Amino acid sequence: MAGGGGGGGGRGGPFVGRSPGQLVRQVRQTEDETAVKEFETELSGIVGDLLASANSRDVAKVQERLDAVKAALTGPLETSVDTLFGGSVAKRTYVDGLSDVDSLLILDDSSLEGASPSEAIKKVAGIIQKDLGGAASTTTGKLAVTVRYRDGMELQLLPAFRTKDGLRVPSWSGDGWSSIAPQEFQSALSARNEECGGKLVPTIKLAKAVVATLPESQRLSGYHVESLAIEAFRNYQGPMTTGAMLPVFFDRARDLVKAPIRDRTGQSVHVDEYLGGVGSAQREAMSHILSRIGKRMRNASAHKSKDQWRAIFGLTDE
Repeated sequence: MAGGGGGGGGRGGPFVGRSPGQLVRQVRQTEDETAVKEFETELSGIVGDLLASANSRDVAKVQERLDAVKAALTGPLETSVDTLFGGSVAKRTYVDGLSDVDSLLILDDSSLEGASPSEAIKKVAGIIQKDLGGAASTTTGKLAVTVRYRDGMELQLLPAFRTKDGLRVPSWSGDGWSSIAPQEFQSALSARNEECGGKLVPTIKLAKAVVATLPESQRLSGYHVESLAIEAFRNYQGPMTTGAMLPVFFDRARDLVKAPIRDRTGQSVHVDEYLGGVGSAQREAMSHILSRIGKRMRNASAHKSKDQWRAIFGLTDE
């Protein structure tokens, strides 16, 4: 029995029977594991706060204002106007500062249908501005009308017409109309998000937040980020966490961005025509930018630096 007791004492802990060198390595390993866990907790907190902020948009107020826009247009156009959530709102990938089209304004007006997109956009913007007065300001772009409210909210409204083949919207190239099928893209995004355990959509939101910190001339479009993400996480087998997936996005996007991605909506041949053809100078420059972001993320994790991660997201301590 005494021998048994001595045997039990020999199993008294992880440091028994180890050399001094082994003990040092054991202590360092324990300290490293603790530091990694603490860093992962801190990074998870930063990511959680960013996602909470991105998800804080007042959708009810957006709908209220879209209804007001619809009411403003219906009278002057003497026709029916409908609104559909579109772009990043519908796909739940909206991020303040880098939104896509919020709503499709489904118009049914023969005079506008015969007009060019620029003419339709200008007329719609004028009607909205007259109705809103000083409560908001409107600006026109190539594709949409942007309404900026005094409280800081922005809505981007894309005029559209129904046809037997679907919807027609302003084309990305030229001043003409294109047919689109946005449901196809949304279905592809939803399917890939499900494959990734529901973590692809929040990863896209974080990627957009990072892209939004870049100078405007260096930013990918929101639609392009989403399209890259669908390709980047095809057959993804890594950890299903936003913290792990975000660097993967930038590492894979740096190669994917070098070639055009076909547009699933049918609005144009490619989602990224603005970067030119395969191997263009713009694509090479964007690849370098994405590679640099991915490297910064890996370095921040390697050094367990929450400050470096905060800087990547454009966060500063006040």
